[in-house]
Amino acid sequence: QAQLGESGGGLVQAGGSLRISCAVSESVFNFNRVDWYRQASGKERELVAGVRPGGTRSYDDFVKDRFTCSTENANKMFLQMDNLKPEDSGVYYCKAVLLSRSCWGQGTQVTVSS
Repeated sequence: QAQLGESGGGLVQAGGSLRISCAVSESVFNFNRVDWYRQASGKERELVAGVRPGGTRSYDDFVKDRFTCSTENANKMFLQMDNLKPEDSGVYYCKAVLLSRSCWGQGTQVTVSS
């Protein structure tokens, strides 16, 4: 069982930036995908970005050109979030996916003020 832990969230004003990270207890290359989700209060969790380790990155339209996924090493992923908007606020989660199984982190809170 993989262990995931997000960090780096916080409070930022609109237009600001944050970089959040996802630490994974084993190599991300063991997984088909490592994805970023977010969940605002009262809303369902939504996909933000999808990462195929060693391969492609994809982004939802509402974060495209503002958010960027990167990898520090086999055990840490980053999500650089630029030009943040209040609607970006929520708890951000990383998820490691292998076939039909998913492992979730505990989430990190991102709050964007207007």
